[in-house]
Amino acid sequence: MRYFFWILCAFFMPSLAEAHDSNGQAQYLANEAVMIQKGDVKILFDPLYNQNFNTYLLVPEDTRKALMAGDAPFDDIDIVFISHAHGDHFAAAPMLEFMRRHPKTQLVASTDAINALKGVATPNDNAIFARVNALSLGPNAPPLRFVLNGIEIEAVRIPHAGGPGRANVQNYVLRVSLDDKTRVMHLGDADPAVRYFAPLNAHWKAKRTTLAMPPYWFFTSQDGRTVMKNYLNADHYTGIHMPADADAVRRQYPDDLKDADLFTKPGETRDLD
Repeated sequence: MRYFFWILCAFFMPSLAEAHDSNGQAQYLANEAVMIQKGDVKILFDPLYNQNFNTYLLVPEDTRKALMAGDAPFDDIDIVFISHAHGDHFAAAPMLEFMRRHPKTQLVASTDAINALKGVATPNDNAIFARVNALSLGPNAPPLRFVLNGIEIEAVRIPHAGGPGRANVQNYVLRVSLDDKTRVMHLGDADPAVRYFAPLNAHWKAKRTTLAMPPYWFFTSQDGRTVMKNYLNADHYTGIHMPADADAVRRQYPDDLKDADLFTKPGETRDLD
């Protein structure tokens, strides 16, 4: 009887791996490139770029090839998100090629990035732009919300870090709901100043985020730590945009980063539980 019970369990119950995967997972590719998967939903943030400015990690070549080919686990991507159009986050030519190869994938990007895509497109690419969704929010604009492929997307324009000289950069903080329980937030290169986040307190508090991915400087500034603690309303924070020499950055900020969770090695993952 006991033997029969275990046979039934093996037949009807999902494996531990399957149950584990059902929670969803974030997989780090490099810099601010991350793939999020839960069930059949797969999304990518900032996956294709060419610049590292002699500081940041590039997506490993084998991963980049798998992305382009749609090899598992990068098959059947629902949506690609571009936080902003800087060269260490986005490159028009490979992004256009990806869209050519993956006719079911949607793209969500700033008008700057879309204009760059159009600049390298040919007349044969016109149909691609039916799958390209523009983010066009002015400074201090209210949050934008829409649904794409059954996935709820919320975008807020937060100034790019670096001061007034970057005021015109269309940097977007994206909150994406994979289902009614699981949400991820990607902050691009957001400036961590409290004054940019406090006026949007109702937006942050409206929904709990499962995993937020701010650039590492949110951990190293008092304002950034305040934003994470008091505004973003997330269960967990994993930092991105760490330089390739992550150990040097940790030595520079030994107290601020000693307890910080950071993506530093392409291929590492976090569970969305």
